[in-house]
Amino acid sequence: MALRKIDDNYEQSLVKLLDDDSPVVRGALINEYKRLDIIGIQLLKNIILSKRGKLSDVANNILKEIQGPDPKDEFIQFIQSMNYELETGCLFLSRIATPNFETKEVCLKLDEISSRCMELINPPSSAWETCHIINRVLYHEYGFRGNVENYNDPLNSFLNYVLVRRTGIPISLSILYILIAQRCGLELEPIGMPGRFLVGCFLDKTPFYIDPFENGMFRTLEELEEILSSNNHFPQIGYLAPISVGDVLCQCCRVLVRQYTLKNNPARAKQFNEFSREFAATYRKHS
Repeated sequence: MALRKIDDNYEQSLVKLLDDDSPVVRGALINEYKRLDIIGIQLLKNIILSKRGKLSDVANNILKEIQGPDPKDEFIQFIQSMNYELETGCLFLSRIATPNFETKEVCLKLDEISSRCMELINPPSSAWETCHIINRVLYHEYGFRGNVENYNDPLNSFLNYVLVRRTGIPISLSILYILIAQRCGLELEPIGMPGRFLVGCFLDKTPFYIDPFENGMFRTLEELEEILSSNNHFPQIGYLAPISVGDVLCQCCRVLVRQYTLKNNPARAKQFNEFSREFAATYRKHS
């Protein structure tokens, strides 16, 4: 249990010990700051902000050891690597909003849902048949749905919250659908159609599309072309073609910019705008 407050003299002793280079003292000091939990973290942050030379540097190193790597720095490194993997990228995004969440809980929940799908799939099954099973599990057994009541809630965009609340927006539910399908041995594609993010399947003789926001509704190419036309978008093949994982993650960031702006959180909006710009800069650098 963390202390609610510490004695001023004890606090000063903890600060002075930061100047001790002994590995034994340093180890004991780290353990004590960990024990103090929020109080210890705030004390370290105060020392860092005070810019006290060596003491601030040591405090910064201890804070990093206690809290782990900065999620923002990790995500930027991930963007710059161009080694994109959808699930990994989504976990990075979730850590931006909730730095201490358990990534293994997300992976275990995805495994659980996909295992249930595998129980119901009777091989050999076509991609169409497999997607019908995924629909049954996601929307009827687990109750996932589009969040029409609070569409612009930023939590709709983070995979960990989507799994807990079982609601999301088109892009996050499409990501969930793709990750479940992957675990079932089915490679589906992200489709960034104007006005509605979708999932595409090009494995059967006839391609088809799935709308995860509408309970996994199946759509044909012709139906989507009609929807595009009705929304004043001249149908183009690029609108219904797969997009890259990097484009998916970049679009997640742009959506979060809009959501946080609408929620009057400019600091968060700025943060995700920086990630979006980093994607663009990385693409330019490697093009």
